[in-house]
Amino acid sequence: MWYAILAEDTQNSLEKRLAARPEHLSRLQTLQNAGRLLLAGPFPSIDSNDPGPAGFSGSLIVAEFTSLEEATTWANNDPFVTAGVYDQVTVKPFRKTLP
Repeated sequence: MWYAILAEDTQNSLEKRLAARPEHLSRLQTLQNAGRLLLAGPFPSIDSNDPGPAGFSGSLIVAEFTSLEEATTWANNDPFVTAGVYDQVTVKPFRKTLP
């Protein structure tokens, strides 16, 4: 089943985010290589694809896991969690309807 992982950044997270990004992207690449990643990306803090020093306010990941427990465990072990980038992470079942 698909699960949506909604994460909210801590204040002034950009420096921590940049430092943890390679390891974070590596985990996402593993999901993608297994055909289990629907989409992933950050929420810019301002209305711009490249927010520069304004940074990001959080992230959305939609990926396939066998259970809510597995998705939650995976999300809670993300480098952005352990590096203090994310302040809060919510995992919810997701049903893809379109496209």
